[in-house]
Amino acid sequence: MIRRVLLALGFVGISMLVLGVLFFDRIPALLNERPGPRRVFFADNISTAHQAVIARFNELHRGRIEVVPVNLPFTKFSTNERKELLARSLRTRSDRIDVFAVDLIWVTRFSKWAEPMDRHFPRESLATTLPQALESCTVGGSLMAIPLYVDIGLMYYRSDIIRRLTDGAEIEEALKRSITWDELLALRDRLGYRGRPFYIFQGKAYEGLICNYFEHIATQDPRAVPRDSFPLHSAVAGAALERMVRLVRQDRVSPPDVVDYDEIRGYTAMLDSDAVFVRGWPNFLESFRSTYADTAKLNLVRIAALPHEPRGSPASVFGGWNLMIANSSANKEAAVEFVRFTQSVEAQKLLMEIGGYIPVNTRLLEDAGYMAAHPTLQFCKGLIGRGVHRPAIEDYTRVSDILSLYINRALRGEIPPGRVAELAAEAIRSNRTFRE
Repeated sequence: MIRRVLLALGFVGISMLVLGVLFFDRIPALLNERPGPRRVFFADNISTAHQAVIARFNELHRGRIEVVPVNLPFTKFSTNERKELLARSLRTRSDRIDVFAVDLIWVTRFSKWAEPMDRHFPRESLATTLPQALESCTVGGSLMAIPLYVDIGLMYYRSDIIRRLTDGAEIEEALKRSITWDELLALRDRLGYRGRPFYIFQGKAYEGLICNYFEHIATQDPRAVPRDSFPLHSAVAGAALERMVRLVRQDRVSPPDVVDYDEIRGYTAMLDSDAVFVRGWPNFLESFRSTYADTAKLNLVRIAALPHEPRGSPASVFGGWNLMIANSSANKEAAVEFVRFTQSVEAQKLLMEIGGYIPVNTRLLEDAGYMAAHPTLQFCKGLIGRGVHRPAIEDYTRVSDILSLYINRALRGEIPPGRVAELAAEAIRSNRTFRE
């Protein structure tokens, strides 16, 4: 009898464990089955600015809708790791995500798991949405995402170092308009920076390197960046790659360590080594004010346009993050209401003023008083006018991963830049992953 009781208890215990595992993924759904507000699970890098937007929405919808943040911080997950986490969750139709943020280059890939937005956001309701940001949200003629904020590539510089020159004020004005790469090299010599870190960029084998690559292409000819393919074998792409490699290996204007730099390491290196320039995105200073010890240095950093080729023109790559709604979500109407709120002037102001994120609501960008109070935003608005999108293809991340690996190897001096296109194209055709 005792043996039978023990066996029965064991069976019950195992059954409960199995049921626990099976129901673990349904915790969000079970929460929504309780009396109270509908809970919308929002996956993103939940910055202080994001949290402020969520808190304000929850306050306005108290008792009816509650947005629950699912934090995927950049400090813990790389962009690619975030992509894979989201894809795995959406592929299994998990209840853990209702609204999720995607890098604008992921929209095509994630559209298979997303709710079409056309019926929720008629075109007239998007009349005040920045057209350049909205351009990345359409797949096959259908609106699949809504922009949260837009990024634009730019350059930061140390004003105090430039001002050591008698014509420093004039140089700063020129930097805002964009100087040529040859002029940047001349500044290196005038400032006595030979043998010292001068210009820092993101040279690690990841998406940031690809953004630098496309900017070097676009400053020669913006038309050389097609929307439907990678221009691997074009002469312009070859010249862009030669310039990037020369910055590190021949001109030595960039330190060899850039081959391991992402944005955070690049910004830190620029400040720590007193380098003059770094390529980056608009929220560098806001994100570093709470983490970098020497705030006096941060106060000396200014923004400028990226350099361009002598016969080219200034150009910057668009970045930014868009919002999508999972087609498996049981709370689509509540999710739509949250996404709609993120487009409001109130929410966009919170993102801008707390996090330094460029608004996609044109009411702010066209408000003369607001723009006068935020000169950095005014400057970024000018850069948006010459922004360039990366190719919008479903296989973008795989192709980008492969290309970034071979560009990085060229920067390291492991392969000649002239072989990058050939080796990358071969790897793409063979369906090898970027780590092989």
